Amino acid sequence: MKTAQKILEIESLCENLSKKNAEGGLLRFKVLYFVSQYENLSVSMIIEKLGIKKSNFALLTAALEKEGSIVIHQAEIDKRCRTLSLTEKGRKELNNYLEDLEACLGTTDVNVDESLDIILKYLNKIV
Repeated sequence: MKTAQKILEIESLCENLSKKNAEGGLLRFKVLYFVSQYENLSVSMIIEKLGIKKSNFALLTAALEKEGSIVIHQAEIDKRCRTLSLTEKGRKELNNYLEDLEACLGTTDVNVDESLDIILKYLNKIV
């Protein structure tokens, strides 16, 4: 199996596993996760990392803001530039989801964790 095929299969399997615990939609938790990891990045950079349409992201973040899960900040110098941050409510929601997912995965071998780290570094470098 070639690298591209392996990545496609890994992505599909991971998405299916993640969906099992994603009450409210997987994209919601992807957004919460990326906001938690990249609070200093602009909205456009987070959209690029997620690989979704700007309109879908805008609708979801507006709903998350209305619910009180995230805060949208405008840059003082350039009003077009926005960043996002999680509220305590958003942080709790994300942590609950991640804990449920970890429980589903169970204990992993050290080699699995190391392999996942290598895959993450590789994909972050080329994306």
